[in-house]
Amino acid sequence: MRKLMLFATFASLCLAQQKKAAPKMDPPLQIPANVEVRRDLVYTKIGARELHLDLYLPKSGSGSFPAVVYVHGGGWSGGNKSAFSRQAAHMAAKGFVGACVEYRLSGEAQYPAALDDVKAAIRWMRANAATYRVRPDRIGAAGGSAGGHLVALAGVTGKGDTAVQAVAAFNPAVDFLDFGKRAGNGQNSVSKFLGKTYTEDPKLWESASPLAQVHKNAPPFLFLHGTADPTVPYKQSTDMQAALQKLGVKAELFSAPDAVHGFFNRPPWFEPTLRRMEQFFFETLAK
Repeated sequence: MRKLMLFATFASLCLAQQKKAAPKMDPPLQIPANVEVRRDLVYTKIGARELHLDLYLPKSGSGSFPAVVYVHGGGWSGGNKSAFSRQAAHMAAKGFVGACVEYRLSGEAQYPAALDDVKAAIRWMRANAATYRVRPDRIGAAGGSAGGHLVALAGVTGKGDTAVQAVAAFNPAVDFLDFGKRAGNGQNSVSKFLGKTYTEDPKLWESASPLAQVHKNAPPFLFLHGTADPTVPYKQSTDMQAALQKLGVKAELFSAPDAVHGFFNRPPWFEPTLRRMEQFFFETLAK
């Protein structure tokens, strides 16, 4: 009996150790030896409020580099600029300058503040192109969920020094009308972001929807979306892809079968989505 108890105790300890040693769902951030990081650079000020970005730079290489602005998710009310740090570090090792940006969340300011901030970051990249060896004519944007919405909206509304040449949107919310019709006058993350419920101002909900802003001169898009996403339906990406393609804009879709929201930051999808984004930006920006 004592032997059985000792064995059970040992087995429990082994199981506990295995759980403790189990790898995290997200791969840890590792800065490649050929990448330099400059953190918390101020890219804009709104009154006394400073907004920051982390810059990932190739240490070596001649000439200037294409660049990508990365925008985190979090329902427009949370999250932080480190969310795409692993992707930015990886792409910097491949010869891309990356900027992971913070922006004003819905608890601080409503739409279009967050979009204005993303555009300010794009503008900052262009204004500082010579300093950080950025190709001003080759700037892309990538974001997930709320960040996917913001980069998609920046992609179809940016002009001049806020225009981007390519957009990679991970499970983006692109059609607020779809959410609004179900929410009505109820509060949700979109109404908090916009400052009005759907019933109060449906035109505002439409104007903040990337799907409603598509045009024939939009940059190439890559959508990456899980087919089982319960938060932002997969159809959001397929609808915008179809709308862009109808106008002759290059729009591709990476479908993740049975994957849910935020799938791209977890195995088994982190590496495949990273490689697909890399391929897309090489095709659209590194030429």
